Amino acid sequence: MPVFIDRVVLRNYKSIAACDVPLGSPTFLVGRNGSGKSNFIDALRFVTDALTASLDHAIRERGGINEVRRRSAGHPTHFGARYHFRLASGASGSYAFEVAARSRGGFEVQLEECFVHGAANSHYRVESGSVTRSSMPSPPPAAADRLYLGQAAGREEFRELYDSFGRAGFYNLIPEEIRQLQPPDEGSILRRDGSNLASVVGRLQEELPAAKERVEQYLEKIVPGVRGVSRKTLGPRETIEFRQEVGDTDSPWRFLAANMSDGTLRALGILVALFQPNGLPRPSAPLVAIEEPENALHPAALGVLLDAMREAGLKRQIVVTSHSPDLLDDSSIGADEVLVVEQLKGRTQVGQLDEVTRGLLQDHLRTPGELLRMDQLFPDPAQADLLDVKLFEEEHAPVA
Repeated sequence: MPVFIDRVVLRNYKSIAACDVPLGSPTFLVGRNGSGKSNFIDALRFVTDALTASLDHAIRERGGINEVRRRSAGHPTHFGARYHFRLASGASGSYAFEVAARSRGGFEVQLEECFVHGAANSHYRVESGSVTRSSMPSPPPAAADRLYLGQAAGREEFRELYDSFGRAGFYNLIPEEIRQLQPPDEGSILRRDGSNLASVVGRLQEELPAAKERVEQYLEKIVPGVRGVSRKTLGPRETIEFRQEVGDTDSPWRFLAANMSDGTLRALGILVALFQPNGLPRPSAPLVAIEEPENALHPAALGVLLDAMREAGLKRQIVVTSHSPDLLDDSSIGADEVLVVEQLKGRTQVGQLDEVTRGLLQDHLRTPGELLRMDQLFPDPAQADLLDVKLFEEEHAPVA
């Protein structure tokens, strides 16, 4: 299974004080409402937003630096992350940064480092806007208010990593946005809320008909009677047209997205997110993260959705948040595919399953769904109780 990010280390990100966990494909982040599952996913999306827009935009979109750094009695003034990655080219490495708060809502990238191990080992280290170490003979200048990877991406050795982060897909699909008439775009990657779904379906229809057919086949199993979908142009806008059997008619009737249920629109959006264009013309969505795909879907459809995730996972990494026993009620879900997220005294803990729970799954005595119904999914204490983690190969003094 392709895995883009295979380990995530976080420090002081929103409700997460510290975590150091592996990511596979698929990975199911399981926990109660409000446990911090979305904060973990947001820590992955943060770097994508900071690189494709700007660090300032990523912080402001989340309400400012004081909403991103963890709130606690000690009131830490910094947050940071480290991502261990594998690229399609075969290169691997790690990318880390720490952002410190400054007065009046300001911030500074106090430390950033990147290692890419491939045909040529490449690296850099930036401290408070100054490049202090680099494999590049003449590294581009740095700035303390932005991530340096955006500057380094002008060099071939860092470009693939930048593109991979930039094209990761994070989804919290909104049926009302899918219903609206949508302005057309290139359709190379689905937007987070599904507001360009028509364009992505059109691109699949034109360039990847086999992938579009798989979307339609899975959708028909989830929503009986649906026989196909296509992009429909209405003046300067576009929408989705569904073909659906009604009564004893010989030919399917046609319905626009505005007339379809929330569950149908979410199911289509999830399937398109999973099977969206890959490599046309650039590598697309090496990682797809979907928040609570079970919402608005009948429990009987969730087994079909799991099958779709596994098939899509042959080409890209899949990460899912869920608190649905029905989605997880499958003996094929292994112990290494589950991360448990729980909140204790306002602090989110993230970890792999504890030893006892792992044994139950490995021996096929219980499914994750059964254990979730029994409230018996617990994180490994050795991972969940981390007080500090190492973000950099050479740690600096903590921020005052």
